[in-house]
Amino acid sequence: MDTLFHMQTLLIIAAGAIATYLTRVGGYVFITRMKRIPPRAEAALNAVPAAVLTTLVAPAAVTGGLDVSLTMAVALLVGLRLSLLPVLAIGWVVVMVLRQVIG
Repeated sequence: MDTLFHMQTLLIIAAGAIATYLTRVGGYVFITRMKRIPPRAEAALNAVPAAVLTTLVAPAAVTGGLDVSLTMAVALLVGLRLSLLPVLAIGWVVVMVLRQVIG
């Protein structure tokens, strides 16, 4: 009978967790020791949320199908006028309706 976890899998998960922890702690320590954050570094840090959002949305936009593409277009237009929570709710409703209609 196969075991639920292989040792190699557990080691990979542990290594990923350690690497994630060290990069987060290292970044925090690095930033807190700086007396002043340079303008270019501050601009780069301000661009991180948009970059992360792009990495999450781009694959779905390319491979998601017509329902996902139309929903993203609707969410973009609604997002120009409303805050985040209504955009999420409207996007969810639109994708569910399109999946029922388009099949």
